[in-house]
Order: sequence, then C-alpha cells, then structure tokens
Amino acid sequence: MAGADQPHVLVVDDDDRLRDLLTRYLGENGFSVSAACNALEARSSLAGLQFDLIVLDVLMPGEKGVDLARDLRENGSRVPILLLTALTETEDRIAGLEAGVDDYLAKPFEPRELVLRIEAILRRYGELPDVEETPSSDDTDSNVTFGQYSFDTARMILQRGDEHIYLTTAEQALLSALVKRTGQTTSREDLQAMMGGNAVDGTTSRSIDVQVTRLRRKFEDDPKQPRYLQTVRGRGYVLYTD
Repeated sequence: MAGADQPHVLVVDDDDRLRDLLTRYLGENGFSVSAACNALEARSSLAGLQFDLIVLDVLMPGEKGVDLARDLRENGSRVPILLLTALTETEDRIAGLEAGVDDYLAKPFEPRELVLRIEAILRRYGELPDVEETPSSDDTDSNVTFGQYSFDTARMILQRGDEHIYLTTAEQALLSALVKRTGQTTSREDLQAMMGGNAVDGTTSRSIDVQVTRLRRKFEDDPKQPRYLQTVRGRGYVLYTD
C-alpha cells in the first residue's frame, strides 16, 4: 500500500497497455498511482480523491484530454497537469498550453523522462524538496516588482498584495527566465532554452507566444497594451520591472 507521504498521481489514458505500464512504473518510483481510462472515470476519481498531479492523454474516446484540462482550470482546479501528446498533435499541444496545462510530453517517450518531468513540476509546486537546496545570499532580495505585483524568484510565487496569483509551472519558468534578463530583449528560442526546452517540430516560437499571452493576463492592466511584458517586433520579448 502506498505511503501517505508519496505524491498521488492520476494517470488518464485509454491505451490499456500504456496506462498499466505507467501505473506500474510510477508506483515503482515513489508515487501513489490511480488510473482512469477516460475523462468520465477521471472526473469520478477527482470528485472523491485528492491528487498532486494528473498525467493526461490528449486523444481519448468521448471528452478529449485538452477539454478536460480546460474545464478543470475554468472551475478553479490548480492540480498540476502533464499532457501526453503524439508528435503530430501540434495544435493539441498549443491548445493544452492555452488551457493551462503545466507541461507536455510527446509520445513515444522513455518512462524515466516522465518521472523526471513529474518531479520537476512537483518541486515547483513545493510537493518535493529542491535538489541540493542550500541557502543563498540572494534569497533575502528575491522579489522583483512590476506595478502592484511582485514575483518571488526563490519560491516562484506571483502576488498582488496578499493575493497569491496562480501560475502554471510553464508560466513560472517563463517569468523566471524573463526576470533574469530584466530590461533585455530575449528571443523566443533563448527563452525556450532557459525554460528547459521541450519544443519539437518547430513549435518553439508559438509555445512561447501562448505563455506570454497567458502571463500578461495575470499582471497587466491591459494585456493588449502591456506596460511591463513587451514585444520587440522581430526579436522577442522584454520584461520591465520597477
């Protein structure tokens, strides 16, 4: 039986073989795992159990994975979501990012890579300890501000006063990358590399554009005329702080 301190992962995939493989592999690597073969079963599990992360397939009979992810976000769920896609499902990957998923992994993939992706997401959400976590002299001055908002670069938390603004892990990584280059124009390709880089099939630029659009909605008064996160036409993006 899984220990109470093990992160609880929900695997949602209609492929019986893959679902069983992932359930077994994640269980052998320190996770408590529940499984569902479609969105309906996933909703039933989510209604009765608490999960630390969802591994969600894009294409399933009935409700698609992207639609489930979007509905969860629109109804206030903050559980991290890792989307499983096929190499040819470019539009679904983009739609997933727009829906608020935290990361995606293209099939076929090595199960070990899935574990590493899950661990990285959970660390950002504070569910796992950071690797080689040591105090830094910079921690006392880790906040950057833009307008009424502040971003804690050490804890990856965006706040407006006492209000905690929800960010996906991709949004956290992008904002952190922009903060590191405050006042400097950074290309989409460089931003993707600074975020850890998981783009395939030339989707890098568009993926970054999606995340920038989502970030602007979080802290710009007018996302269509941004004051802080600005586009430099033909070159990339730049973040200005106070």
